[in-house]
Amino acid sequence: MNIRFAFLLFFAFSLKILSQQGYYNDVNLNLTGLTLKEELALKIINTHARTLFYDQIWNASKATDVNPHNSTQVLLMYGWENGTDSDTTNDRFRDINANGAASGTWNREHIYSRSLGTPNLGESGPGADAHHLRPTDVQRNSSRGNRKFSDATGNSGPTSEIYKDPIDGTNSAGWYPGDEWKGDVARMTMYMYLRYGNRCLPTNIGLGNNSNTGDDMIDLFLKWNAEDPVSDFERQRNTYHENTNNTEAQGNRNPFIDNPRLATRIWGGPEAEDLWGIYTSTDNEAPSIPSNLTATNVTTFSVALSWTASSDNVAVTSYDVFVNGNLYRNSTTNSIIVTGLDSDTEYSIAVLAKDIANNSSAQTTAINIKTLVDDQAPSTPTNIVISNQTTTSFVVSWDASTDNTAVTFYDVFVDTVFNGTTSETSYTVSNLTASTTYSIQVRAKDAKNNISELSIAIDATTSDINEVSSELFFSEYVEGSSNNKALEIVNNTDADIDLIGFSIKRQTNGGVDGDDWANELQLSGTILKKDVFVIINASSNLQKLITEADFLQPVLEENKYGAPINFNGNDPVGLFKEGVLVDVIGTYNGGSANFAINKTLRRKNGVTKPNTTFDIENEWDSYPQDNVDDIGTHSTVLGTQTFENLGFTLFPNPVTSSLFITNTLDNKILSISIFNSIGKRVFVTQQISKELDIQFLSKGIYFIKISTENGIFAMKFLKE
Repeated sequence: MNIRFAFLLFFAFSLKILSQQGYYNDVNLNLTGLTLKEELALKIINTHARTLFYDQIWNASKATDVNPHNSTQVLLMYGWENGTDSDTTNDRFRDINANGAASGTWNREHIYSRSLGTPNLGESGPGADAHHLRPTDVQRNSSRGNRKFSDATGNSGPTSEIYKDPIDGTNSAGWYPGDEWKGDVARMTMYMYLRYGNRCLPTNIGLGNNSNTGDDMIDLFLKWNAEDPVSDFERQRNTYHENTNNTEAQGNRNPFIDNPRLATRIWGGPEAEDLWGIYTSTDNEAPSIPSNLTATNVTTFSVALSWTASSDNVAVTSYDVFVNGNLYRNSTTNSIIVTGLDSDTEYSIAVLAKDIANNSSAQTTAINIKTLVDDQAPSTPTNIVISNQTTTSFVVSWDASTDNTAVTFYDVFVDTVFNGTTSETSYTVSNLTASTTYSIQVRAKDAKNNISELSIAIDATTSDINEVSSELFFSEYVEGSSNNKALEIVNNTDADIDLIGFSIKRQTNGGVDGDDWANELQLSGTILKKDVFVIINASSNLQKLITEADFLQPVLEENKYGAPINFNGNDPVGLFKEGVLVDVIGTYNGGSANFAINKTLRRKNGVTKPNTTFDIENEWDSYPQDNVDDIGTHSTVLGTQTFENLGFTLFPNPVTSSLFITNTLDNKILSISIFNSIGKRVFVTQQISKELDIQFLSKGIYFIKISTENGIFAMKFLKE
């Protein structure tokens, strides 16, 4: 039965609830269990029309987390006090513009900790999903860190429940968000699980049991969802994000804010409130038992089922199908194809009926089937392609094989020797030698270990070490006072270089304690041709560093407080590409020698390539502590033609709303792009205008890149 028909039989919705349910008109809300979970996941994925950048979250929070009683403030997650005591970390609200990383400001709290994602959620995609990013006091945010959520009562803080931290292996106390916020946490966690699947498992961030939920949901969040009702504050966030006319709106909603009972229908547990009223009634009469259960079209991995529909005093809305006593899935029709079975295996199958009030009939008498024998091998993999060659690795990819049941794995062979197995159609071969050719073959397997022939052998050659070490190198090293730490990397080539694959590591105290290269920072973004890329510690206070920064390494407990951009003067720092050392500042295993304590080092004029041996006398000039006058430029690129003398002028800079471009040499402009401080494109247009409206950008440093028939020109600007 259509959910709206069932509603007409029983309930009169308010206009408000009708408008909420309109978002779900194409979702079959009669479903239950993991089948309903799949439908809701598809809905929020398909309507996630706008992907936000992490720096946009500031403005998004200022729109969605406004204090309902004071529009000049935001509500602070985990807070409970009105600001009258001496402890600012427990405040429930703060000035809407007091955002940042300093004590007394509010920050963006990842309810689903980035470091606990599998893999790390990063600062894009799930790491920038506004549905789980909430304003919190900076210090309280730091106190929570990556602690797992744990049950307690009262206000927010560490709990008495102790567990082993998955990041560093130490014992850690759990974290209770507070009585007011625990329902919010539960519903945000449920949303993240629906939206990003196994990358955001609830078991990764909460301490609880998942034995009764059918997947990785835990009882802790089901309990909190039921105990802490949805607030109008949560609803205002949902309303904002559905409407993409709002600048930082994503387009999708959190279903568990719209109706917490959806969680109960999917995972069971305590009955949460039914805000739509459609699952709540006085009906306690169960449907009749389905009859005439029949199995047809049995294959090696599937069977088609059908049965005669049940009857009910109101209406049957769905059926649960059980295979060997376990729920397979929920269906709103009286037929289904069960897949994913093993070949040559006996199964027992039964069905029960449900109505909208979740009254269930007894199960049918089980029928028994046996799948067919699978003795057919998959087809041989074809179209083997080699890509992403480095000095020590490359990626092998191929077209998927076919099988009468299903291909489960592929074996990869290097020089006829088995190298590894994957369920994907690509595989990274690593630990290789530079400038070496290897023979690659692939074969397919199914679950019954039927194996295809090996594919045709394809040659793959690793890169020469010189190809890696001629692109980028360090041009400046700032070991300033306090957190004034910075590195500058120069691109002296005639092409923009993608930073994917490049990283920075440090060796603490020159390896005095036997430490190796560690604290890897994976770089992202682009270094434009004949330009530099400046990486700073996010807690730096020198304005020149802040102005010239292209990447700010946050100072968090989870990244060991800004590592590796918190180096000391005896910490060697290395630039790596695909794990290969490209350039170095300091002597690896050099002990506690203070080669650059309280100094700024700049690469000398004439140095045009990296060096994996640190040569401070011949390659570096030394300057006093906090001397950063030259940061953002380098001698190897100063002689190139600048943006201005090619006929372009950009003003005002800094800018608040409109950016004006003059083009005195009348270059034909093909496109204009704007990139944020970590190299992600946030704007592009081919509709060329002398005036760009950039009010939508949050405060920070940006690149504007103008493509013309004469080349690509770029300049930094500051949005205030």
